[in-house]
Amino acid sequence: MTVIEVSNLQKRYGDTAAVRDVSFTVERGEIFGILGPNGAGKTTTVECVAGLRTPDAGTITVLDRPPRDHELRRLVGVQLQEGQLPEKTTVREALELFSAFYPEPADWRALARELGLGDKLGTRFAKLSGGQKQRLSIALALIGDPRIAILDELTTGLDPHARRDTWDLIEGIRARGVTVLLVTHFMEEAERLCDRIAVIDSGRVVALGTPAALIAEIAAEQRLRFRPSEPIEDALLLALPEVTEVRRHGPRIEVVGKGELLHTVIALLAGRGIIAADLRVEQADLDEAYIRLTNREPLAEER
Repeated sequence: MTVIEVSNLQKRYGDTAAVRDVSFTVERGEIFGILGPNGAGKTTTVECVAGLRTPDAGTITVLDRPPRDHELRRLVGVQLQEGQLPEKTTVREALELFSAFYPEPADWRALARELGLGDKLGTRFAKLSGGQKQRLSIALALIGDPRIAILDELTTGLDPHARRDTWDLIEGIRARGVTVLLVTHFMEEAERLCDRIAVIDSGRVVALGTPAALIAEIAAEQRLRFRPSEPIEDALLLALPEVTEVRRHGPRIEVVGKGELLHTVIALLAGRGIIAADLRVEQADLDEAYIRLTNREPLAEER
């Protein structure tokens, strides 16, 4: 069952096209990821889905309703990238306040315990760690007992341990029967959590599918990296039908190709008495798929 449908979404800010043409669907019970570099249009897209921004063109339905339908306020929980609370607000006060917004809220005390905030109810927001603030954000997104949770850049700025703890929490949200729309720019996060991914770059969807399917698009490609004991001309390597590209990195050679690449390259080298020192064989992963799809390297913080 499709719970979110976005078709040909467009959104501009003045002369800047933040979203040029975005289409995807989200199925009930899945974790659907929106992946892309900073400034790609990810946040604008989910803000339109959440009814916080009005698209300039295209259509969006959430649970067969327009995003600004009043009924969706209790059916969709949202955690925004820049969400903040007053510094002196305690965890208890925030949970009680948000609980009052809904006619049939979840038990906020049980939710706090489940998310590891049971002993932090009297702690002010300013005194919470980054991971604890994210746990509170998740609690506030779930307090209306929603059917869909929209989580935007949930783990940005967290240390690796807190990030992995948050991943466990996101998987726990899905286990509660909640569909999750997750925005991220972390490759590892998307590969671990998401059932399907829409890769957005420059305001457009450049790929859509499971992490495995996105990798499979380029998985046939292999790379061999080695340092030849004797010089060898690129033309000899490129003459092999399995080889598509040869790159030089100082004394090292990178050979890109498919099929029986390793066997044929080693056979060629052996026939000429050349040893492939420091040989490495590499297959594609989601990082590689991302680079190929967006034509850019991830930032160090995105890895």
